[in-house]
Amino acid sequence: METFVFLFSFSALGILYAMNSIPAFQEPYVILEIGVAVLVVVFLFYFFITRGNPPKDVLFFVFAVFSFTCVIDLVSALEYDGIISGFMAFYQKTGEPYLGTPYAIMMCYWDGIVHFIMYLVMISRITDRKGYRSLGLIWAGSLCANMSVFIAGIVAGKYGSEIRPAFWINFLFLLMPVWGAITLFTRPKDRPLIGGYNAQQAQSMKLIWRPTDLILVVLLIAAMAFTAIRGLVALDSPLEACSIYVKHYEPYLKDPVGYPRVMMLHLFFYGLPLLGAFVYGLLKPGCTWMSDWTLFLAGAMIQCQWAHIGGSLHPRTTAQFRIPNGVFWSVLVANLLYAVTPILVAMRVCNNPYFFLKIAPFPGQTGLPNSEEKDTKIKDK
Repeated sequence: METFVFLFSFSALGILYAMNSIPAFQEPYVILEIGVAVLVVVFLFYFFITRGNPPKDVLFFVFAVFSFTCVIDLVSALEYDGIISGFMAFYQKTGEPYLGTPYAIMMCYWDGIVHFIMYLVMISRITDRKGYRSLGLIWAGSLCANMSVFIAGIVAGKYGSEIRPAFWINFLFLLMPVWGAITLFTRPKDRPLIGGYNAQQAQSMKLIWRPTDLILVVLLIAAMAFTAIRGLVALDSPLEACSIYVKHYEPYLKDPVGYPRVMMLHLFFYGLPLLGAFVYGLLKPGCTWMSDWTLFLAGAMIQCQWAHIGGSLHPRTTAQFRIPNGVFWSVLVANLLYAVTPILVAMRVCNNPYFFLKIAPFPGQTGLPNSEEKDTKIKDK
């Protein structure tokens, strides 16, 4: 099925080419109507071809439809970068002109490549009746961050006065990953939540004897500080440290398109509390929620940082907002390390989860001797 979805998704090229060639299809409201109609037709197409063997997971249809739109995003990014032409010129004028900003171009590359691969893998897992919960949480975090920053950045940035009808279809791509995240969070975990002897041994060790966790705690605290300073910059804090940072290190935070500013506010109000919670989870044994939320934030953080780093380095970004040459490598390394930190935490939790499990009670832990426990069980029966 994933091969068929891959091939069918590229039929979007034909639709784009036809719309780019026929002026009647390039009116703002016509673009919105065609967009909605295409999404409905693609959904119905997958619904009817799977009626003989319907998927057990309704998210299959979300992944199948969104994989179709991934091709459109990839074509948009490639055309804005001058690699291809003849598909999206009309959309750049009467559809969504803000897609030509550096941040949005990098966002489209991420959607057209990374999300597309995720969709194919998850469709394959659903078709084979296998689990995909961990990958699904990464996808949900990534797309939630992607679309929330994208929509808010449009409204708050310089393109807020150029909103066309096609803008409103973006809310579908925000609501679906939110619904998907809620669905995945409420499903049973792929692994047990209760550990035995190994969990008891892991949780008896102090942080000083867990060097990997100690390093991660230090990285998380550094990431919290990095999040705080950039969040305060986005809030126009009068602190001297904020003025120095935005002037000499990351002037891209003041780009009038709005995306960098909105992204920093998202991370400040949502990412910062989660980073602090992860520090607590590495110190306090038995935090079973760590396995889910580390994956979710890892997906969100890597997507945000990809678009942010790529946008600040993109040729379309004016010189005054690019990273100064004197601090280029230090700023780049700091941003890369910031992006990798949640991923490292998620890998730590998933690869060695004993510290984060609840401990199952062993015989004799109830305070009664084993013989009395047996007598109690017999009486209960």
